[in-house]
Amino acid sequence: MLVAAIGEHLGVAIAAAEAHTKSYAIAAEVATGEVVPLGESVGKAEVVVLGDDPDATPEFRWPAGALPRLGTAGQLAGARRGYRTHPDPKLLVIEAQTDAEHLVDLYLGLIERLPAADNLEIRVLDHFEDAGQTDVWLTSRVNAKKILRFLDDHDVEILGNGHVEVSVYVRAHKATLRLTEHKTVLWLAEERALEREVIGWLGELAVPRVDPLVTLEDVPHLHYRPAKSRDRKKLGEELYRQRLRRVDTVVRDGARDGAGEADGAAAPRDTDG
Repeated sequence: MLVAAIGEHLGVAIAAAEAHTKSYAIAAEVATGEVVPLGESVGKAEVVVLGDDPDATPEFRWPAGALPRLGTAGQLAGARRGYRTHPDPKLLVIEAQTDAEHLVDLYLGLIERLPAADNLEIRVLDHFEDAGQTDVWLTSRVNAKKILRFLDDHDVEILGNGHVEVSVYVRAHKATLRLTEHKTVLWLAEERALEREVIGWLGELAVPRVDPLVTLEDVPHLHYRPAKSRDRKKLGEELYRQRLRRVDTVVRDGARDGAGEADGAAAPRDTDG
């Protein structure tokens, strides 16, 4: 079923559409007056039914935070749970994907199995409210239990936000376990010491090896934050309250001067080491 919904931001509109259809979203697009008479129909109702999905989009339940655009059905036929190893001359790169129901279990399950976890990094990306800059937040030296507790308490806010990337650093193995903006999980390591273990953990978490692995990065897509989540400024303030430090700000090429201060997180900088 194809529906049009209104909301303060895309996540609110998606939540309204899902509540109306009693199902989950499989694709999205920004509606225009050519598609639906916004002034007449949507102005009188939160959700308007437009008809059947003409593209027969595959019904993979993407994790919250990002959805393929309408019209990408032909590129998504093989979308499913699985992992692949990327050829790279310098790094071990293993990428895993799962569905919405299992994403938190996958990412937190891998953290639980790590021999150690030293820091948590959260990147609030430049396309969040089109701020034009990425704010990099970092914990002090912590352990896996504290990281798991924080992410479990903020699973919707952080793990379900398509404008955020999360990384856990394993210094002893020069490795990073990352939840990307496309809601895939990446193991990036300068050595191959844990390769067999990581693949074994994925098997324990019911993520098989597949080839090819079709991800949202491969197709046109949209990012969004959950309906009941903080905006960019308030998220920054919450990260600061949780004792993360903003350690870097990366301005997107071509972004207007001052974009971050106008639209981005305004939490004070913690300059203590």
